[in-house]
Amino acid sequence: MVWVPFLLVAWGVAVVSCARLCRAAVAAAHPLPEADPGPAAGRAALGLYETAFLAGGPRRVGDLALVTMYRERRLLLAHTGWVTVVDPEGRDDLERSVISAIGPDGQSPVPAVRTALATAEPVRALADRLVGAGLAVSAAARTNVAAAVRQVGAACVLVLLSAAGALLLVPPAPGHGPVAAWFVLPLVLTASCLVIARVEAHPYSRWASPAGQQLLGRIDVPPRRTAARHGGSAADDGGADELLTAVAVHGTAALTDPALRAALKAHWGQ
Repeated sequence: MVWVPFLLVAWGVAVVSCARLCRAAVAAAHPLPEADPGPAAGRAALGLYETAFLAGGPRRVGDLALVTMYRERRLLLAHTGWVTVVDPEGRDDLERSVISAIGPDGQSPVPAVRTALATAEPVRALADRLVGAGLAVSAAARTNVAAAVRQVGAACVLVLLSAAGALLLVPPAPGHGPVAAWFVLPLVLTASCLVIARVEAHPYSRWASPAGQQLLGRIDVPPRRTAARHGGSAADDGGADELLTAVAVHGTAALTDPALRAALKAHWGQ
């Protein structure tokens, strides 16, 4: 029975790590105590940038800003991956952040601009507003879920190592089968938690809270091919609205313009 301590270690790390992941997931699924979406939030219509944040986070907001300004001919996005300022007067704080991120020379690589926009003050303010309204998951909650997932992964590896150590201590005569069977349950527990986290919360947490997901579900998103057919006509306001809505919800995967896709080919996880 010298293998029993290995079994206790395996069960201990499995139960503790999976319990932490469950607590973190439950906390991420509910708004902060002071955040009350209330009935007004259920009736509110999301703006494009709010939709982009809830669907894809701050990087999606930056992509939408670049595509919007490109379509309005106030930026040039080259297929080589450079962005050039055409109109240096931003119409709101986010557009002014785009121009500031490009720099005084009026030209910059697209990846550098996208990285700067992800942490720009207008994007942070948008995130705070959505979290305060109970529509977005807070950064702390997302961090807790990500850390919990990593801990479950480490626990899964430790269960395997514990099982291997226990089997080395078991005499070959009785056979390894009964001992290995005791380690199957903690292994199944940790592995199933990782699978569920992958399916339900990849990449470890949604940006939108349940209330925010409900609002996203009410958005009439045009099919990607339909939105793309309108992508080449800036004069078609209805088509432009459809395309920008598709970008806000689907990300740059909704774009089929070869030059624009080439300019934004350095995808963040969409």
